[in-house]
Amino acid sequence: MAPSPRPLIVLSNDDGIDAPGLHDLHAGLRRCGRVRVVAPAVNQSATSHSFSLRKPIKVERRRPGWYAVHGTPTDCLLIAHYGIFRRKIDIVVSGINDSPNLGDDVLYSGTVAAAIEGAMLGMPAVAVSYGKPGRNREVALGFLRRLLPMMLDGLLPRKTVLNVNIPAADRVRGVRVTTLGQRIYRDMAIRQNLPDGGVSYTIDGEMSFTERAGSDFEAVSAGCISVTPLQLDMTHHQDIRRLRRALHEMSVAGPGNGD
Repeated sequence: MAPSPRPLIVLSNDDGIDAPGLHDLHAGLRRCGRVRVVAPAVNQSATSHSFSLRKPIKVERRRPGWYAVHGTPTDCLLIAHYGIFRRKIDIVVSGINDSPNLGDDVLYSGTVAAAIEGAMLGMPAVAVSYGKPGRNREVALGFLRRLLPMMLDGLLPRKTVLNVNIPAADRVRGVRVTTLGQRIYRDMAIRQNLPDGGVSYTIDGEMSFTERAGSDFEAVSAGCISVTPLQLDMTHHQDIRRLRRALHEMSVAGPGNGD
């Protein structure tokens, strides 16, 4: 009997192809399968799930198995799936991001978006982020080397993503399966007058979080690796019945639309 082919593992991120966290992943996972990199040519942090529609996207082959995409993390997965590889991608690993993606951060994160796009395309996918750049690197890679075979064996239902955050603690105290916590953004739009008479604004501010038992924030604060399963179905299923009752008597014809 012929041996099973080694799994094709595609790495991506949003910090760009030169980011240290991506190189950490490549070095740590290369014995787990056929590891290939398809990542943005430049930093694409906080691009969320944006992609480049109906315009050419330049792709450079930096070295064997490394592709730099002049586009977003989502572009990277679409191009990897539909354009670069001639066989099924077995698993997607996105990261390791240079800062955490906790709670509401996942809505903005390009790192998480790359994993989500992989899951949308039918692949097992995990997004990984450091609490501090490079902190607990070997622990993170050891955890992933144990996790990936489980994911390849069907650990998750289809179209589910694992969002993993590595604590910055001096000693990692274990692994917790968590819920998404709630991030608090204190955003500011800082105005600046331009020499030509125009105006610019810089979005900046501070972040904190709400204390919540069982959350990803609680886990990393306790020195544990946080593993949060994310489902792509955004329907609020528990609210369906209430909305049906509330809207049952509503007329389709509003003011000015009826006779």
